[in-house]
Amino acid sequence: MNAHILVVEDNPDNSKLVSWILEDEGYDVTCVESGERCLALLEKADYDLILMDISLPGISGKEVTRRIRQIPRLQKLPILALTAHAIEAEQQSILSSGVDDLLTKPINDDQLVKVIQRYIGT
Repeated sequence: MNAHILVVEDNPDNSKLVSWILEDEGYDVTCVESGERCLALLEKADYDLILMDISLPGISGKEVTRRIRQIPRLQKLPILALTAHAIEAEQQSILSSGVDDLLTKPINDDQLVKVIQRYIGT
C-alpha cells in the first residue's frame, strides 16, 4: 500500500505542484485548503505524513500543528512545514509549534522527496 500524505495548502497552484511531485513518486495525496478541513479529516482518516503550509486562512499552520500534537494518536505523525518565511526567527517559531521539519518555498522537488522519504521510509 502506498503512503498517504495530507497536503494542507491554501494556494491551489502550490497544491497542484506538490500533488504532481508526490503522485509521480507513487504517494497517495489528499489536499485541503485550510486548517479546519485538516483537523476534520484527521478525525476520519489516517495519514502517514502531513505537509503543512504555515500561512493559512483562519487557523494558522502553527496552531493546527499544536492542536494535532494534543491528540494522543497523532503525536508521532510526521508534520513537515512548508513556508515562504525563510528568516531564522520565524523558522524557530515554526519548529517550536511541533513540526518535525521545515521546507521553504519555492519547493525543490528533490529535497521534498528526500525529506519525506526520511520520515516515512518509502
